[in-house]
Amino acid sequence: MSTTTEQEWSIQQLAKLAGTTSRTLRHYDEVGLVPPSRIGSNGYRYYDAASLVRLQRVLLLRELGLGIPAIAELLQGQRDDVAALERHQHWLVTEQDRIARQLASVRDTITRIKNGEQIMADTMFDGFDHTQYKEEVEQRWGAEAYAAGDRWWTSKTPAEQAEWKARVAALQSDWIAAAQRGDDPAGEAAQQLARRHADWLASIPGTPGAGTGAPAKAYLIGLGDMYVADDRFAQHYGGSESAAFVRDALRIYAERELS
Repeated sequence: MSTTTEQEWSIQQLAKLAGTTSRTLRHYDEVGLVPPSRIGSNGYRYYDAASLVRLQRVLLLRELGLGIPAIAELLQGQRDDVAALERHQHWLVTEQDRIARQLASVRDTITRIKNGEQIMADTMFDGFDHTQYKEEVEQRWGAEAYAAGDRWWTSKTPAEQAEWKARVAALQSDWIAAAQRGDDPAGEAAQQLARRHADWLASIPGTPGAGTGAPAKAYLIGLGDMYVADDRFAQHYGGSESAAFVRDALRIYAERELS
């Protein structure tokens, strides 16, 4: 990443700015996560703007619960700072919406309890339930499809769940970027994303066709249609227009590659 200034910060200054410790920064240097931009003749570590951007990315990923090996792997594969931060921004916006709904429901419950009012059972758990699409999944693809996916998800540790969410957010962000660039759904870049999407789905137990190493053709096409038809899904891809791009690319991929 190029910068327009030569400003730099000592390890003590950076630790204070980032709300961390010099010891943590030295550890990040030792494991190759955030090396200093230079080491002075006195042995002190100094950090430039690029180092600060990298540290921000590391701290954001730590907030997701990822361990150092997982962070190192992600950073190795994501060398474009702006693109990586845009992916994380997308995930944060999604989480912000979920947390805002949780906060609103908790505030409403508190107010009702204080005022001696009846609690609203139909809204007090808004934003909490990871099974919110259970009924739809069971109706579309069967109870066992949902049960298998749910067993797989709940068997993961919080850190593994956070890492999975980060990878999904990266895929969604890449879809949004491709749509905004005006890529051809049939083009190489879009079809590579479609393959990633298919591989992601195939890795989830319970996905129709997952046992064969690829999602079922009809399932992938139907999922793309659902991304456009349902605003709840379209928002994950930047809105209805971007979701339509995803749908078209997935349909083309399914027609070409899946039987």
